[in-house]
Amino acid sequence: MIQRHVTEQTAIFFSVVKWVFLSSMVGVVIGATVTLFLKILVYSESSRSLLPFDFYYLLPFALVISVWLTKTFAPTAEGHGTEKVISAVHKNDGKIDVSVIPVKTLTTVLTIFAGGSVGKEGPGAQIGAGMASLISSLLKFHKQDRKKLVICGISAGFATVFGTPIAGAIFGVEVLIIGVIMYDVLLPSFIAGFAAFTTAQLLGIEYTYYDLHFVQNVSLDISLILKVILAGLFFGFVSDIVITSISHTHSYIKSIPVSTYIKAFVGGTIIVGLTLLLGKQYIGLGLGTIADALSQNPADYTDIHWYTFILKTIFTSLSLGAGGSGGVITPIFYIGATSGNFFGSIIAPDHITLFAALGFVSVVAATTNTPIASTIMAVELFGLDIAHYAALAAVISFLISGHRSIFSSQILAMRKSEMLSMKIGEEVDNINISLEKHEIDKIDKFKRKLRKKKK
Repeated sequence: MIQRHVTEQTAIFFSVVKWVFLSSMVGVVIGATVTLFLKILVYSESSRSLLPFDFYYLLPFALVISVWLTKTFAPTAEGHGTEKVISAVHKNDGKIDVSVIPVKTLTTVLTIFAGGSVGKEGPGAQIGAGMASLISSLLKFHKQDRKKLVICGISAGFATVFGTPIAGAIFGVEVLIIGVIMYDVLLPSFIAGFAAFTTAQLLGIEYTYYDLHFVQNVSLDISLILKVILAGLFFGFVSDIVITSISHTHSYIKSIPVSTYIKAFVGGTIIVGLTLLLGKQYIGLGLGTIADALSQNPADYTDIHWYTFILKTIFTSLSLGAGGSGGVITPIFYIGATSGNFFGSIIAPDHITLFAALGFVSVVAATTNTPIASTIMAVELFGLDIAHYAALAAVISFLISGHRSIFSSQILAMRKSEMLSMKIGEEVDNINISLEKHEIDKIDKFKRKLRKKKK
């Protein structure tokens, strides 16, 4: 008995030591690599002023070049990054082609420089996972260890881009399977996230945190809680619109029987036309608009309208569908913050900033099926006072969005309602959903009663 206990503790000790070392090393490498990507991105955006014309006129050409680079050198670098990493973990034991790293960096920089409505976190996660896969190959790791290290790469990449090491670590283990957190990867993910975040700070990356100064006036505000519940419902429906728009736009553009390069050029041209018509606030990263939505100064809301989040959804769907390379979560932050700002202006004018912050994290929770990571992100970005409201809104929006995801390769491991029947263990894109038989019987019984009353 004692010998077995000693054996168990010894094995666990060496396992912990092993993963503390590996995840620290990988975190530092990824932190440095993603920092290089972020600095190139900042430099490229600052270089727009050197052009003798508005930068977004280059978008059709940038999308064509992006498509060519991806098709020629790294087909798995297509799209918004995180989706491909999830697929690699589930289907390819975490193996990622090393060519993804330079290609994803270059195509994302090109797309964002020219005004594509994409983000930087997906490429950060894919670059991080690619570096982890490369290190695993160089060290000839077993496939199980490689998968764990690649998951650490997702966490480290996410933490480096957004400056949220805890949320980044949780995101990496929560985003893979809906309803399951992989506890065996939790420690290395935390360490990799912190190591990457610290490395990025040492190398000069500065992060934006939003001090909302939000404090409850009373210990229990029932009215505000009810409004937050309504907000969770609203954000769930917003998330459903985002998922539907991005997936359907991508499928429709893909089905058009013309060259991919023509589709990229025409798609970019359409975005340029819409920009001339509607303004520049819907292109690029949109960080300025996010900051305005979260501002406590009402004067900053003047350019945020009830339809702002809808237009951003359209611009993002077109940018990704036409072949743009970049992440999807930064645009989702924009959509969440602006939709929350609009919702707050109607239902709680005294707490507009709070609802913008709730939208910021809740739409991410629902579109990516990561309510825990999103709640922790709210605390890291906005402060502890928002925690209970963020948890409530994030979980409700996560449930309301249904069994769908912006990442089609996520595996479903739970039902969001006991009334529904579906096969667990399938990718979200492949599941068939129906009512449970006893629920169908209840509906039939209710219909029969109605018919009898009519007679």
